[in-house]
Amino acid sequence: MPVPPPRTLPALLALPVLLFALITWQVAADGPLIGADKRLSRALVHPDRLSELLADLGNVPVAVPVLALTLAGAAWHGRAKGTDRWWLPPLAGALAMALVPALVAPLKAWTDRPGTPAVPPAVGYYPSGHTATAVVAYGAATLLLLPLLRSPAVRRGLVVLCAVLVLGASYGLVRRGYHWPLDVVASWCLGAVLLVGVALVAGRTALPATRSTRRSSSGTPSSIE
Repeated sequence: MPVPPPRTLPALLALPVLLFALITWQVAADGPLIGADKRLSRALVHPDRLSELLADLGNVPVAVPVLALTLAGAAWHGRAKGTDRWWLPPLAGALAMALVPALVAPLKAWTDRPGTPAVPPAVGYYPSGHTATAVVAYGAATLLLLPLLRSPAVRRGLVVLCAVLVLGASYGLVRRGYHWPLDVVASWCLGAVLLVGVALVAGRTALPATRSTRRSSSGTPSSIE
């Protein structure tokens, strides 16, 4: 499953940005979607051990080390292969992860949304930091690993694994009652925007190496010896 061409990625920003804006407006204004959100939460919440374990997939000590190992591996591979600007994709992944708390914390303070009845009374639950952490950590790791894998089956398997981890964490957070469903959906949107940035950088970095490889395979000397 190849990464979409860089020129098409900005178009992918429209839907998550608009959806995030809509949800944030509804949370801030206590709009009609909030009532539906609460009813859906009541239908889904059923705290158990499995939901708690799944929610832990979005914990920083679980998700961030996965990304950190991937960043180190991608940097080592790119430098060893002599890839132009090999450091840019790992840097983009690290920056996307650093932006999660930088964006989520002010939004939590501004919206001041209360938690579900399944957690102690408190505010600052929107958006879900655990969900955003899972989306960006596992998503960025996937984007950085995809160019290194040759087998289409393995690439598809990696994408499926990423989706399973993110959806598992999201389901666990809602099922356990740690977050309202809209908290989670908003963080999907926020994470998607950050991942588009990572994909853009990764795609732009890969293009020179691809052109160089094509020139070499056609018999024309490469510019990098």
